[in-house]
Formats: sequence, C-alpha cells, structure tokens
Amino acid sequence: MKKLLTLALLTAGFSAFSQQDVQKKIQKQLILAENNSTIQLEEGTFTFTSSLSMEDKNDIVITGKGMDKTILSFKGQTEGAEGIRISNAKNITLENMTLQDSKGDLVKTMNVNGITFRNVKVEWTGKPSENNGGYGLYPVQCQNVLIDNCTAIGASDAGIYVGQSKNIEVKNSVAYHNVAGIEIENSLYATVHDCEAYENTGGVLVFDLPDLVQKKGGFCKVFNNKIHDNNFPNFAPKGNIVATVPDGTGILLLAANNVEIFNNKIINNKSVGTGIISYYMTEKPIADKEYYPFPSAISIHDNEYAREDTRPTARGRMGLMFMFKLKFGKDVPHILYDGIIDPKTLDAQGVTLTDKRICIKNNQNQSFANLDAEHDFKNISRDLSKYDCSPEPIKVGFNEK
Repeated sequence: MKKLLTLALLTAGFSAFSQQDVQKKIQKQLILAENNSTIQLEEGTFTFTSSLSMEDKNDIVITGKGMDKTILSFKGQTEGAEGIRISNAKNITLENMTLQDSKGDLVKTMNVNGITFRNVKVEWTGKPSENNGGYGLYPVQCQNVLIDNCTAIGASDAGIYVGQSKNIEVKNSVAYHNVAGIEIENSLYATVHDCEAYENTGGVLVFDLPDLVQKKGGFCKVFNNKIHDNNFPNFAPKGNIVATVPDGTGILLLAANNVEIFNNKIINNKSVGTGIISYYMTEKPIADKEYYPFPSAISIHDNEYAREDTRPTARGRMGLMFMFKLKFGKDVPHILYDGIIDPKTLDAQGVTLTDKRICIKNNQNQSFANLDAEHDFKNISRDLSKYDCSPEPIKVGFNEK
C-alpha cells in the first residue's frame, strides 16, 4: 500500500502560511518523498516564485483535488524556467491539477521511464504571446509516456509535446490557442487518438528534426481525432521551427516516416488539411550527417475532410507561396505533398519502393496536389493515381490499437 503524504493546505489552516511557506513545503515533499508514495495537494490556488523539481524517484504519484480545483500558478516566477521539472525517475504520475503561467515550460520531464499525465490542465492565462512558455506538457527523452484527459492552452511552441521518446499514448485530450496543439517529434511508437485540436496555428504535428540526440522517430498513428478550425495566427518566436507552420494547418508531417493517419475529422483548416513535406521546405541548412530529411512510408486513409470556401493564409512564407506559386485561390486541395523525393528510394523504373510509398486512399472529400517543389512548382499535379495504395497498418508496440 502506498504511503500518503498530505500537504495540510486546507483553507482553515492556510492563513497561517505565506505563499512562500507553501512553496517550501511542497518542494520539501518532492525532495523527501519516499519511493512508492503519494503527494497530495489540496484544493486552492497556490503561487510560486521558483520552479518545483523532483529527481531520482520511483513510483511517485503527485495528485491534486481536480483540474481547476488545485491550481499551481507561476505567474510571478523569478527563478527557474519550468513550473515543474522531473528528471531521472521511474513510474511518475502527475494528475488532477492545473498549472499556469510559468516563465518557460509548464511541466518538463526528462529521462523518466513511465510518466503519466492524467486530468492535468496547462495554460497561459493571458493573450497568446511569443513571451509565453514554449511547451505545456513536455516529456523529452522518456519512455512509456501516457497523456490522458489533459488540456493545453497558450503555448508559444506546442501545448502537448513529446520529444525524443519511445512508447507514447496521447488520448482524450484537448489543445487550443497554441502554435502547435499536439506535437510528436523524433519519437518512436506513438499513438494520438480521441483528441481535439482546434484554434491552434497547427492542430497535430509529426516532425523529425536534425541535431537531436534521438535521430529518427517513426511508427506513429494519428486516429479518431477532431482536428478543426486551426486558423490561429502563428505567435511563435522568430527562429523556432514552428514559426514556419502556416496558420490554417490541420496535420503537418515534416520528414516523418512510418506514419498512419486515419479516421480523423479534419475540418475547416483553411490552408493545409494534411501536409507532407521534407525538411528542405524549411530552407534551413542541414549539418547533421545522420539526419534523413524526406518523408516516407505515409498512409492517409478513411479521414473526413471539409473546409469553408475561403482563401488560405496570406501570412509568412507559405502565404507567399499560395499567392505567387501555388495559385489555388479558394480551391486548396485538402492533402498537399511537396513532391521532393529521395532518389535512393526509387527503383530502376523510377517508381518508389513499396515500403517507402506515400499512400492516400478512401478519404471523404479527398483532394490532393503534388506541389513539385523540387522544380520550383512548375508541374503541380492533382493526380492521385500514383498514391492509390494500401500498406499494412502501422504497428506501434505496447499501446497497439
């Protein structure tokens, strides 16, 4: 049976403590918590001037009284960047609470094997701004990640982000007013399902980027999600990779491989319903010799697409492309592929090898364009016949659906 460490922060006793006392008390609990114990946070709003941290712990549950009932506010933070940082740990659960307004990321976990976020809200409460922290929930270099019934609001990069990790499930969660709602980056064996991403710049991103410790992600499934109305102006700081994401993006796959997108409702994203692009589209130099910049082994099937009769974004580099290169007007195809191909994946007849193909099939209101970006968009094609294929479903391992 787990030991229960209760923080006596009930209203009746709270007046005896300053907020600084509360901060010290919680931090002490995190430092002294024995393995296989529970830290109970009581109902109320508690403010902090520095980060809370925990490391080298096993089998710890940190639980509040509920989302919007236990509120940890870092609005006056003067020390540290994260709200909560957890590192070098095993089997940690954070649940039933809201975290607000940290200087940097709200919750960062690093090198944790078994991290669960359940019924957690992370938010920046003011107007969306480049001064907001980058990530809401931010597990990086972790294994066995579960994000369940969480909400993310206002991140200047990604509300729910999993990076350089393995064995991941994001489900039943909501993200809005972020630059990226949900992002899986350089990670292996991930599912994102039964979530809602709306009023972000981009709803769901699956990226592989250079210059990271874990070089290549893949084997990702995105299904049964509602990804709609992601037309929010991009407010990422200049220079961030997500600053290049055009507002009006539903799903964007950047140099991703072995990804299956199916049974999603991808609605009213004005610029890109689903985009498949290589890293070359960013026009950033590649110094990482181990990096693979091409998308491959992509399957997009049985999704529902719809968009209002409106023009795509006129902002940023993509806006210029829509106006001067692509010239789709209001008739923007739901699925856009940059058409930049790795010549090593072609057979002697110039046909893409079976295990590297991009397959697009059985989508409601399906429309498509190969942008021929490699040749300055000179031969844009809407012909889907080359992409009419049905690969085997992606297998993701422990959380197979």
